[in-house]
Amino acid sequence: MESQQAGVAALAREIEEFMAAGGWDQPPQLFALVPTAALLDEQPELAGQLDRANPLTPVAQEALPEGDLAEALGRIAWPDLVIGCALAQEIIVLPPGSESELPDVAEADAESLRRAAADHPQRTEARLVAAVLREGDGACVMRLRGMGTDESVDEIVESPDLAPNLVEALKATLLP
Repeated sequence: MESQQAGVAALAREIEEFMAAGGWDQPPQLFALVPTAALLDEQPELAGQLDRANPLTPVAQEALPEGDLAEALGRIAWPDLVIGCALAQEIIVLPPGSESELPDVAEADAESLRRAAADHPQRTEARLVAAVLREGDGACVMRLRGMGTDESVDEIVESPDLAPNLVEALKATLLP
């Protein structure tokens, strides 16, 4: 179980590094996590691109539809070959206690909350990657854009507890 947790965390890091290579301001990207051996059996032409020593390979999926992410995830069903999935998305992180400066959630729609967060003077832009396996292991990696004294250096934070709602939503896509 521990090695599988380490494996899903390594996949989340790999996906974040892949996304980072493309820079910022990217749309959300969904990945299927597929056993490398099975992928090579189905597509032997990938042998030069994949390392059979890696048990799982992330496979980028088609672009998610515009609009509500939870709604889009709710319509996803994976084939049996897919044993996990991951989502990379850019988010806004606000400092603790700043919720009181945002519009009342009960009265505000999601878009006005997003705008208020994006306009907050202490906001931090971040990229969050959440990865889960059918067996239930999950991991999250977040890259905080240009934090600290050197704004050209990003900070990386790893914890399976960074985005519990997203982890649960991804797990739901893997249910039969």
